[in-house]
Amino acid sequence: MSGFDIRAMAQAARAASQVLARATGETKNAALRAMAAGLLDSRERILAANAEDVAVARAETHPSAFVDRLTLTAPRLDAMARGLRQIADLPDPVGEITGMWRRPNDLQVGRMRVPLGVIGIIYESRPNVTADAAGLCLKSSNAVILRGGREALRTNAAIGGILAAAVGSVGLPETSLAVVPTPDRAVVKEMLLLSGLIDLIIPRGGEELIRMVREGSHIPVIAHDKGLCHTYVDAGADLGMAADIAYNAKVERPGVCNAMETLLVHAAVAEVFLPGLVARLRQAGVEVRGCPRTRAMAPGVQPATEADWDTEYLDLVLSIRVVDSFEEAVAHIAQHGSGLAEAIVTADHGRAMRFLREVDAGAVFVNASTRFTDGYEFGMGAEMGISTQKLHARGPMGLAELTCQKFIVLGAGQIRDSRA
Repeated sequence: MSGFDIRAMAQAARAASQVLARATGETKNAALRAMAAGLLDSRERILAANAEDVAVARAETHPSAFVDRLTLTAPRLDAMARGLRQIADLPDPVGEITGMWRRPNDLQVGRMRVPLGVIGIIYESRPNVTADAAGLCLKSSNAVILRGGREALRTNAAIGGILAAAVGSVGLPETSLAVVPTPDRAVVKEMLLLSGLIDLIIPRGGEELIRMVREGSHIPVIAHDKGLCHTYVDAGADLGMAADIAYNAKVERPGVCNAMETLLVHAAVAEVFLPGLVARLRQAGVEVRGCPRTRAMAPGVQPATEADWDTEYLDLVLSIRVVDSFEEAVAHIAQHGSGLAEAIVTADHGRAMRFLREVDAGAVFVNASTRFTDGYEFGMGAEMGISTQKLHARGPMGLAELTCQKFIVLGAGQIRDSRA
C-alpha cells in the first residue's frame, strides 16, 4: 500500500464542490483563463516532466501508439491551453432553466441544470485529459479527482499542480481539482467504494481498466469504452471522397478511439475502389487485412481472421470486408461495433437517412470521417470523454453532460387537495 489517503482527498473535494456550486460564471471563467496561462507559463516544466515519462515508456518498449498518446509537444500544450480558453467562452450550463410549463392550478414547473458534485476520472496514458477534464469540471461547478496512469505520473503531477494553483489564484479552493499522486491500484479500488463522497466515475482506457472499474465500483460509472469504428462505402458513392475519408479515418492519427478499424465496401464498387485505396494505405505504412474477396481484388493484403472484426488496433492496421448490400454492412456494424462512431459514404439520400436511423452508436456520420468524433470538433469545447453507453450521456461528453436537472416549482400559495 502507498499510504495515500484517498478518502481525505475525496472529503476535500466534496467540500470544494459546495463552494463551486455557488461560484459565479465570471469567477469560473477567470480560473479557466488562469489555468490556460499557467500551462503556457510553465511550458518547460511540463515538457521536461513529460520527457521523463516518455523515456521510461520507450525503455519499457510500449507500442508506438501508446507513446504517441503519452507524448506532449509544444503544439499539443498550446492546444490544451486553447481548449481551456474555449471552455471559458462557452455558456455556463449551471443554473440554466429549461422547459417551464404552467399547470391548471397555476403552478409553474420546470427544470434547472445543477452540478453532479464530485467526479472521479480514471484514465491511462493521455495527459491532455488532465487539463480537459479539470476545465470541464470547473466550468460545470464540479470538483474532480484525477487518477492518471503510472506512465504519465510525472506529467500529470506537474499539470495538476499548475492548474490547482491557478484555481486558487482567483479565490476558489485548490482542492477543486486534485491529481492522485500514486500509481497504486489499491487506491483506485478504495476510490471506487467512496459512494457519498464521489458522485460519478468516468474511466477512460483499455478493456481491462473499464472492466475493473465497472466490476468494483459502488458509484455510478460512465465508460469511455473502446472505439471499434467502421466506414461503409456504399454502391454509387463518390469514390474519390470515399478514399479521402477512409484514408483520414485510418492514417491521420491511428492510436485514438475514433480512428477507423474496419472498412466495409459494397461489392458494386469494390473492384474499382479497393486496389487504389489499398496501395495508398500501404504506402502510408498501413498493414491491410481483408476478406477473401478483398484479397482477390488487391494483391498483397493479408488474410483477415474472425478476431480481426472485433479488434481495436489503435495502430496502422486495417481490416477490409466486401459486402453485398447496405443491410449486410449495417448487420456487420451491429455485430462488431463498439457503439462509439460509425460512418457511411453514399450519394443516396434515402440510404444515408436509413444509416442514421438504423446504426446504433454515439455518433453516426454521413460523408465524413469518424475522426470528427470529438467534443472540440462538435463545438462543445474540450470533452470529458466519449460515452459508449446510453445513460445518462452518450457520445462526446461536454458541459451539459456533466450536469443533471432538478425540478423547480414556482407557486403562489397553492396546496394539494388530497381529495383531488
